[in-house]
Amino acid sequence: MVKVTICGANGKMGKVISSVIKDRTDCTVISGIDLNTEPGDGFTVYAKPSELPEKPDVIIDYSHPTGLSDLLDYCLSTGTAIVIATTGYTEEQISSIKKAADQIPVFFTFNMSLGINLLCKLAKTAAEVLGGQFDIEIVEKHHNQKIDAPSGTAIMLANAINETLDNKYNYTYDRHSQRKKREKHEIGMHSIRGGTIVGEHEIIFAGRDEVITLSHSAASKEVFAVGSVNAAVYLCTRSAGLYDMASLVDNGK
Repeated sequence: MVKVTICGANGKMGKVISSVIKDRTDCTVISGIDLNTEPGDGFTVYAKPSELPEKPDVIIDYSHPTGLSDLLDYCLSTGTAIVIATTGYTEEQISSIKKAADQIPVFFTFNMSLGINLLCKLAKTAAEVLGGQFDIEIVEKHHNQKIDAPSGTAIMLANAINETLDNKYNYTYDRHSQRKKREKHEIGMHSIRGGTIVGEHEIIFAGRDEVITLSHSAASKEVFAVGSVNAAVYLCTRSAGLYDMASLVDNGK
């Protein structure tokens, strides 16, 4: 039985993860971490990782980038595996995550959905075939409470496409102040925020007289919660290293 601590336990995603784990037999929630220390469903919630009375096998983090340092310090000092699903990190923070993976198992991805990661693979294939001939634009839509823009997933998709095309492309986030034609080596990224949209991502390959569109839509947060829990169960049997959804898929999960 894998012992899990949820960081961000009283947030929307934290509660969904708790609900998903409650229906499983291979893992259990033993504690939570949140500035709001209201008790969870059958477990105690603590304000800081350092207050945890029992070491979990793995921490699932859906909190806020500002809490990363304390989380990594705890995991490094106790040898605890961690699934990092929070978005909005700086390049410096991402570097610290990768460095921590030298000592502990770290699962880090911008999106925990299996479908999104398939979309990423399809986008890379499309880029290999169409690159240089088609303009590439990415549109992402999320609920009106999301803070970071563009989404981490949009950046993940753009990076995957760009790597396939030898990193020749620059990202353009805003065109209203630019009065010029679109550049050839450019990936445009556009963010929409409204209502309760869980998450929608669309990759547009626009060529001469034809357009190819790849898209993914999440109907509920449970899609990401299930992926996170699968990642946690997978990670607790791994040695130190940096893992992502591709690792999980290759393992047959």
